[in-house]
Amino acid sequence: MTAVRRGPVSRLTRRIVMRANGCGWSIRRLVMAVAAVASLGALIDVAAVAPASAQYTYNPLPPRPKPAKAANDNQMLVQATEVDYDYNNSRVSAVGNVQLFYNGTSVEADRVIYDQKTKRLHAEGNIRMTDADGKITYAEIMDLSDDYRDGFVDSLRVDTADQTRMAASRADRSSGNYTVFENGVYTACAPCRDDPKKPPLWQVKGARIIHDQQEKMLYFETAQLEFFGVPLAYMPYFSTPDPTVKRKSGFLMPGYISGTTNTGYGVEVPYYWAIAPDMDATITPRFLSRQGVLLQGEFRQRLIDGAYQIRAYGIDQLDPGAFAGQPGDRQFRGAIDTKGQFALNDKWVWGWDGVLMSDYYFFSDYRLYQYRDPLGSFLLLPTEALSQLYLTGVGNRSFFDARTMYWLSYSGNQSQVPIVYPVIDYSNVLNYPVFGGEFSYKTNFVNLSRDQAVFDPITTIANTNSLCTTASADPLARTPSQCLLRGFPGTYTRLTAEAQWRKSFTDPLGQIWTPFASLRADAINSSVSNQPGVSNYLPVGDTQAFRLMPTVGLEYRYPFINIQPWGSTTVEPIAQIIIRPNETYAGKLPNEDAQSMVFDASNLFSVDKFSGYDRVEGGGRANVGVQSTTQFDKGGAVKVLFGQSYQLFGMNSFAVQDTINTGINSGLDKPRSDYVASASYSPNSTYTFSIRSRMDEQTWNVQRFEAEGRANFNRWSVSMLYGSYAAQPELGYLTRRQGILTSGSLKIANNWVVSGSARWDLEANKINQYVVGAGYVDDCFVLAANYVTSYSYSAGTTPPVLSHAFMFQIGLRTLANSSTTSSSSGLQ
Repeated sequence: MTAVRRGPVSRLTRRIVMRANGCGWSIRRLVMAVAAVASLGALIDVAAVAPASAQYTYNPLPPRPKPAKAANDNQMLVQATEVDYDYNNSRVSAVGNVQLFYNGTSVEADRVIYDQKTKRLHAEGNIRMTDADGKITYAEIMDLSDDYRDGFVDSLRVDTADQTRMAASRADRSSGNYTVFENGVYTACAPCRDDPKKPPLWQVKGARIIHDQQEKMLYFETAQLEFFGVPLAYMPYFSTPDPTVKRKSGFLMPGYISGTTNTGYGVEVPYYWAIAPDMDATITPRFLSRQGVLLQGEFRQRLIDGAYQIRAYGIDQLDPGAFAGQPGDRQFRGAIDTKGQFALNDKWVWGWDGVLMSDYYFFSDYRLYQYRDPLGSFLLLPTEALSQLYLTGVGNRSFFDARTMYWLSYSGNQSQVPIVYPVIDYSNVLNYPVFGGEFSYKTNFVNLSRDQAVFDPITTIANTNSLCTTASADPLARTPSQCLLRGFPGTYTRLTAEAQWRKSFTDPLGQIWTPFASLRADAINSSVSNQPGVSNYLPVGDTQAFRLMPTVGLEYRYPFINIQPWGSTTVEPIAQIIIRPNETYAGKLPNEDAQSMVFDASNLFSVDKFSGYDRVEGGGRANVGVQSTTQFDKGGAVKVLFGQSYQLFGMNSFAVQDTINTGINSGLDKPRSDYVASASYSPNSTYTFSIRSRMDEQTWNVQRFEAEGRANFNRWSVSMLYGSYAAQPELGYLTRRQGILTSGSLKIANNWVVSGSARWDLEANKINQYVVGAGYVDDCFVLAANYVTSYSYSAGTTPPVLSHAFMFQIGLRTLANSSTTSSSSGLQ
């Protein structure tokens, strides 16, 4: 008679807590065996690959509750209707609603048996395992040796945390290394809610999927890709690294290159090389029909405190004559660029960017790096490549940045591009009050040089007759009436230090008084080369200057608050008085960093409205305005600002003509400035409207106007920006500029989206750029097509080219994304 010790059966589930020893060791082996089964499911955790220029992306997946973190205390909890110990046959059985919990992993089954003689684990009936990461494994029968080297699982199904799914009729494991999935199916699509048995949008089937654990590779045999259950692609054999491998050497998806008439058509075949855990490389030969093989390589390494990368390009051109008369007319062409950044601690980082090319047309001719056109209708490509070395530190209320910069001109005008060595910025706000107020200070140091002057035409005659070139002998050539001096030739060094203090008081009437004071000092040394025309703008030779600008002022605000049942309104008159001496050396020193000047409501109350340190605002000034803010109880707000600036005494810095006419035509170059206004209205989270304008102080003619509106609904969104800018002849803008930029998208069905955007030049009365697209998007599949027109800018002085491109995109989540572009270009 077989001796069996049977536990009592009752309406309550029996609960047993064990440690990993004795009988508990057997059950622990069971848990780890099922964990091994779960690892089969992990094979489908394939990383997604998304192109950098993807127009459409997958719908976001619904969030899954994150499982609570379990303590790894090696304690096991077993729940079952009964637990049997068969000493004669050396078997331990858990029967009826078996549940095991161990280190964050739970296992459920109808029956679990461990045979100590054969050292086999057997589980059957509705097996469900949930690991600590949220992956769920289902099976009907599982049988494994206790060392997990051999065994099988029937009716396997796995749901992963990233909502991918895999199933197989059977999985066999042998030699502790090989796992074979019979009749495997994989998909990243959710099952149909109405009919879960219905085939998903796409799935991959394989007669056999073999996992080599030692090589960490997956081998697929007789695989096919199905859409809605219909096979569309067949692959007799292919292999891929298993999901435990984050990086694996091998070929990546090839790409087609449309090329140009000078380079010919081509194809790229990238090869990825996983050198070590902390470094890798990508080698990408591009085979071109006319010029031969362009080799591209990228090396990357991540260190404990940062990372860096190096790209290199090179080609031995088969037909250099295709670039006759251009810098590319040479046999060998190449380039190298690199960048890196490293942390010194939690507050300091240093890094670099570097670019070196055989000729400045190389990136443009072969559409490399910055000249790879992303999917977008309004493309702005850089005109220079930046090389720099920098050190940056950020504190609680302080900032430091030091860098040296070298620009490599894509136009070939290298002598007109400055070299900065270095520029240093430091600012700090003290954490404690000084005289009861806030005290801050900042410094800036710059040293730069340029070999050749840069002139820009501002009249039609100067443009047509080339009066701003160094070769022109016309008496009007390179004069302030015809040209701007954008960049001076020579060397320029400036050290600036500024201290600021301010304190706010609120009197019993609710009026807010804010006195402020600042002291700024500039030490300047410039050496201007006496090149043709430069003396018309700046004193040539060596100039040393010391510029001191003390400033005191008072800002006054008196907010009036009106509370109504529907909300509240705050009306706040604002007045600001600034007292300071005239700007010294105004217009007589180089101006490199304060060339931009836009006067609007955003800088109405700025003490110094210049954008950089090379100019400093002087003279007495008053800024006045009124601001109103309305808040609605049911949501929404309206904010309005209107004001004007007055030159009280002294010289108006914005009326002084410098090398680039910085303040001329800005609206500030007169005793009473233009009126500036802004208004924004957000009734709810759906709509947003805003306007910004500047009106002439005498005629009220609009000098600058921008209006923007946005609406974002559940199924559609639209935005529109209108801009109108008056002529600024002193800056080279001879006619008014007007345009509309609009974009929108519409979800016409659950998963279908159409979108488009356009730019309309109202002065020329033509739509010069637009993009139209449509696509199908869900949680696992993307299919999209776009028609794009955009201006592409090449290196040198070549005018922009209007290109037309048709772009097609298809994506299978976790498997692959690909896009194809067919384009043509022509001058318009």
